Amino acid sequence: MYTEELERTGTLAVDTCEWCAVHTRYQHEQLVNDLLAAKGFETFFPTFEKVHAWKDRKKTISHALFPGYLFLANMGDGRLQIVSTPGVCGVVSIGGVPATVPNDEIEAIRRAVSSQYAVSPHPYLKRGDSVRVCQGPLTGIRGILVRTEKLPRLVLTIELLGRAVAVEIESSSVEPVRTPAPPA
Repeated sequence: MYTEELERTGTLAVDTCEWCAVHTRYQHEQLVNDLLAAKGFETFFPTFEKVHAWKDRKKTISHALFPGYLFLANMGDGRLQIVSTPGVCGVVSIGGVPATVPNDEIEAIRRAVSSQYAVSPHPYLKRGDSVRVCQGPLTGIRGILVRTEKLPRLVLTIELLGRAVAVEIESSSVEPVRTPAPPA
């Protein structure tokens, strides 16, 4: 679905879901995700793989990309069902009203975790080089380019949570985003 629309239009195919963030107890994200899905809610729980090494073995373990949070589409009148779910601390709200996460931010994270690139949590950034991916499976996604000792990383943010993730990407795959100059 993503690639057909992307090839045809050259832009992100963003659905019309209204996403909100659900705050969970420590290390209860997977349980809450499963319980909410069983109640019929559409959830998005992004994870990343990390290799843990002990003296005698190594094991790849899946971790929450946004520890303590998962995302829920089209909450509607189900807030009581959500907050009464074991492991849920609450719905992220502003002034008592559930705050929405922009569809393009959810779509960017969804595409990044489903790509072949390595994704990991990253400190939230406000400043940096704003770029747009111009080729490959992440075409059209905007983020902040950060240079590291290895490959450059594209930082994708969820502003509402003040959280970010980084995905390794070739610097030749991005182009700067030109922002209009502020009025004088």
